Amino acid sequence: MKKTIYLLSLALCVFLASCGYTTKSTLPSSIKTIRIEPFKNSIDFATGTSRNVYLPLLEVEARNAVIDRFLFDGNLKVVELHEADLILNGELIRYERSGLRYTDDDDVQEYRVHVTVSFKLIKARSDEVSWTEPNFVGEATYFVSGPSATSEESAVDEALLDLARRIVERTVEDW
Repeated sequence: MKKTIYLLSLALCVFLASCGYTTKSTLPSSIKTIRIEPFKNSIDFATGTSRNVYLPLLEVEARNAVIDRFLFDGNLKVVELHEADLILNGELIRYERSGLRYTDDDDVQEYRVHVTVSFKLIKARSDEVSWTEPNFVGEATYFVSGPSATSEESAVDEALLDLARRIVERTVEDW
C-alpha cells in the first residue's frame, strides 16, 4: 500500500513539474496549407560589400529548400495558389562570405557564408500580412583545407537548409 501511494505521489510530482512540451504546432485550425511563391533574386553582385561572383539559380535552390522543409515538417501542406491558406513571398537580398579562421600566414582556413532573405507571410483569404522579416539569415561554415575541407557550394547548400529550417519554425510556431 505504501509503495502504491509512493508511486502515485511520484507520478503526480512528475506530471505537475513537466514542462508541457508538445510536438503539435501552434497554428490555428483554419490554417492547413501554404503556397511558397518563386523567390526573387535581388542580390547586387557588383557592389563591393558582397562577393562579386554570381551564384546561378540560388533563388530556385532557396525556394526548393523551403518547400522540402515544409514537406519534412508536415504541419502545413504545400499547395498551389488557389488552394492556399497562407502565401510566403521571399526575396534574396544578400550573399556574404567572410573569413572566420586564419593560418599564421594570414591565409583563410575557414569561411562563413550568409544567405540573407526578406520574407513576407500573407493570409491568402484576407491579403493580411501575418509577418515580415526584412533580414532573415541562413549560415554555414566550411574549411578550405585539411581533413574537414568542403566546397563553398556545399556550404551554401547547408546555409539554405539552415535558412529553410528557420523559416518553417517562424511560420509554424509563431501564432
